[in-house]
Amino acid sequence: MPGRSPQAADDERSTLLLVDDDDAFRRVLARALDRRGYAVSVAATVAAAIVKAQAQSPEYAVVDLKMPGQSGLVLIEKLMELDPNTRIVMLTGYASIATAIEAIKLGAIHYLAKPCDADEIVAALNKSGGGDSAIPVTGSPLSIDRLEWEHIQRVLVEHQGNVSATARALKMHRRTLQRKLGKHPSRE
Repeated sequence: MPGRSPQAADDERSTLLLVDDDDAFRRVLARALDRRGYAVSVAATVAAAIVKAQAQSPEYAVVDLKMPGQSGLVLIEKLMELDPNTRIVMLTGYASIATAIEAIKLGAIHYLAKPCDADEIVAALNKSGGGDSAIPVTGSPLSIDRLEWEHIQRVLVEHQGNVSATARALKMHRRTLQRKLGKHPSRE
């Protein structure tokens, strides 16, 4: 269980698969989660994570959304096929409503926008059921830039992350779409 001393034997600690393509972030977060009592294994790609999960299905997983190759959404689906009891938190620096909804529909229990720290991740992993009714409701509408970002993300999810198909659906040049995807969404 989380919260056990880091000296506890690995077989007594909860297993956690951390998947992120950012080497420095992955290394720092793995160390922080290890100190919080998890037996952490790491991967930098969806393919490497699937191999690790097939060898030992993790009790917990922390998955980045945007990685080279397949997205973290594909990994959520694969982890759920391997073990529907795996508790998954999705992390992303490219937060959008469409990807958050898709991550939850595929089986993630929580969705966090980067930057976030190990304590926030542990809290999300251990959160039980339901939402948080104490979250304030903002009265201001989204900006045009944010609405565009959300629309692009929704269409990208509909096309399983295929940029070329998404560009065709949006009637936009592929390079223009790639440029827009490379930018972070406006904060609101």
